[in-house]
Amino acid sequence: MSTAAVASVPTWRRPGRLVASLAVLVVWSLLYLVLRGRDTLPLGETETTPLHQSFNHLSDSIASNRNSSPLFVYFFNYLQIWMTQFVTFVQSLISQPGFGRPAPLIGWLGVLALGGFLAWLLAGWRSAVLAVLGFAFIGWQGLWTEAMDTLALTLAAVLIAVVIGIPIGIWIGLSRKAARVITPILDFMQIMPTFVYLAPLTLLFLIGPASSTIAVLIYSIPPVIRITGHAIRSVPESTTEASDSLGATRWQTLTQVMLPMAKRTIVMGINQTTMAALSMVTIAALISAPGLGQTVLQALTTLDVGTAFNGGLAIVIMAIVLDRTTTAAGEGTERTFEHGLPPRLRWGVAGLGAIVTAVLVWESATFWWANTFPTGHSIGPSIVSGVASASTWIQDTFSGVTNVLKNLISGGLLDPLQTLLTESPFWLVIIALTALAAILGGRWAALSTVVCLLIVVGLNLWQNSMETLAATLIATVLTMVFAIVIGVAMGRSRRVDRIVRPTLDAGQVMPAFVYLVPFLVLFGASRFTAIVSAMVYAVPPAAKVIADGIRGVSESTVEAATSAGASTWQIIHQVQLPMASRALALATNQGLIYVLAMVVVGGMVGAGGLGYQVVNGFVQDRFIGKGLAAGLAIVLLGLMLDRISQAVASRVDPSGAR
Repeated sequence: MSTAAVASVPTWRRPGRLVASLAVLVVWSLLYLVLRGRDTLPLGETETTPLHQSFNHLSDSIASNRNSSPLFVYFFNYLQIWMTQFVTFVQSLISQPGFGRPAPLIGWLGVLALGGFLAWLLAGWRSAVLAVLGFAFIGWQGLWTEAMDTLALTLAAVLIAVVIGIPIGIWIGLSRKAARVITPILDFMQIMPTFVYLAPLTLLFLIGPASSTIAVLIYSIPPVIRITGHAIRSVPESTTEASDSLGATRWQTLTQVMLPMAKRTIVMGINQTTMAALSMVTIAALISAPGLGQTVLQALTTLDVGTAFNGGLAIVIMAIVLDRTTTAAGEGTERTFEHGLPPRLRWGVAGLGAIVTAVLVWESATFWWANTFPTGHSIGPSIVSGVASASTWIQDTFSGVTNVLKNLISGGLLDPLQTLLTESPFWLVIIALTALAAILGGRWAALSTVVCLLIVVGLNLWQNSMETLAATLIATVLTMVFAIVIGVAMGRSRRVDRIVRPTLDAGQVMPAFVYLVPFLVLFGASRFTAIVSAMVYAVPPAAKVIADGIRGVSESTVEAATSAGASTWQIIHQVQLPMASRALALATNQGLIYVLAMVVVGGMVGAGGLGYQVVNGFVQDRFIGKGLAAGLAIVLLGLMLDRISQAVASRVDPSGAR
C-alpha cells in the first residue's frame, strides 16, 4: 500500500492511553497482592440490610394504596384501561374473538394474504413468498392462535415505540443537550433487568395485557431512539450546511435532507426494536403476556426442550419475516414490487393485488374454514420429538469437549478477573476503575464511575456487583470479537449478509429460556453457561451495527485503497474499521447493554452475582427489597460502562482522528 494511500486512511491508535492503562493495571495487581482480602464488604446470600427492608416496605405501600391514591385513580388506572383496550383491539383483529364475533375479524387466510401483499409491495415477490410460507409453517406447527397473540402484542408495542421513539431519536440527534438528558433514561430502561420491573409493573397495572405491553415497550423502545439519534448525527455536516446555504429552513433540511439520508439506519433501528419486542414477549409471559411465551415457559417448567424449541422456532420465523420486509422498506423503491415495470402498469398490478387481498380477507372474515387454521396435519409433534432426541445425543457425544471449553474460559479469563475485583479492597477497586475511566474517557467518565461505584457500596451488594462486573466484561470482550468478525463479513458482502442475518435474528429473538436449556445440557449450571447465553443474545445487534458502519464507508475510499495496492486485510483494518469507528463504539455500547440484560437469566443457571439476587427477590417476597437493590446495582454498572464507552466514542470523529 502506497504512502499516499496510507496517509489518506484515518487512524485510531493512541499508544499513550494504552501504556497508561497497563500501568494502572500493574499497580493495581501489585497492591492486590499486598492487600488481598481486606475491606471486601461481604454479605451473606440470605442476609438483608435496613436499606433492603425499606424497599420491602415501599413495595407493600404501593400495593395497599393502589385504589385510593389520586396518582392511581387519575393516571395509572386510566393508562391501564387504555393500554388493555388497545391490545385487545389488535388481538380482536387477528387472534381472539371480538367485535361481537366468535372468532377474530381476520382469519389465517386473511393474515397470509395481507402479509404476502405487504411484503410484495415493500420487498418483492421473494419476500412475499417467505412471508406466506413462514406464517403458514407456524400454523402447521399447531401454534397459530398463540403466534397471532404474540404478533398482536408485538405490533402493539412496536407501533407505540415507533410513534414515540423516532421523534425522540431525531431530537437527541439534533440536540446534544437533549441527548445528555435522555440517554441516561434510555440506559435505565434498557439495562434494568426485566425481572426487576415486572414486579413493579404488576403493582401499577395488574397482571395482564397492559403490564405485559408496557414491559415490552420499556425494553424495546431504546434501540429505535438510540439508532435514530445515531443516524441523524451521522449525516455529514457539509450536506446540511449546503442545504442551509440554499435557503432551506431547518424543517426542510430535516425532512428533505437528513431523514432521507438517515432512512436506512432508522429502519435498522425499527428492526432492532422489533427484535427486542419479540425477545421480551417470552419473559413478559411471567405476568400473563398472551402468546407463544406461555407455551415456552410452561414447557420449560419441566425442561421439555422440544416443546420450548417448537414455540421459539415460531418466534424466530416471525422475526425473519418481519426483518426481511422492514429492511427492504429502507433500501429504496428500486427493490420494491415489480420495479422493472412502467409506472402505470406497476400501480395497476398493485391495485389488482390489493383487490385479491381484500377478497381473501373478506373470505377469512366470513367463512369458518378460512378463519380457523386447520390442525389435521400438524408437524409440531415431530419437531418436539426430534429436538428432544437431538438434545440427548449432543449431551452424550460432546460432553468432553464442552467441559474443556468451559474450564478454559472460566479458569483462564473469568476467575483471575473476578478474584482481582472481589478480593481487592473496595476502595482500591474504585480508585483503579476511576483511573481507567479517566484515561479512556476523560473526567466526566471518571466522575460517573466513582459516583456509580459509591452508590453500589451504599446498596450493600459490593461482592455480588463485582462478580457481575467480571462476567459482563469477559462476555462483552468475547461478544465484540465475534461481532467484529461477523459484522465485517456482512458489511463487505451482501451474500454473506443474506446468509448470516437469519441466524443473527434467531439468536436475538429466540427466547432466552429456549436456548438456555441446550446450554444447560452442554455446560451445566455455571457462569460459563450464562456467558455463552449473553453472547448469543448480544452478538446479533452488535454485528448488525458494525455491518451497517462498514457498508457506510465510502466506496470511493475503498476503491482508492485497492488501486493503491492494499490487500483485503489492509483495507479492513486500515480503512473500513477506522472509518466505521463510531459504529464500533455504538456496537460496543449495545453489546454491553444486551449482555447486562442477560444478567438475570444468568442468575437462574448458576452465575450468581446480582442476577441471582434479582431472581431470588422475584420469587421470594422477603427478598424483594434486596432484589430491587440488585437491579439498581446492575443499572449503575451499566451506566458506568455506558458513560465510559460513550466518552471514548465522543473522542473519535468520523474521520478517525482523536
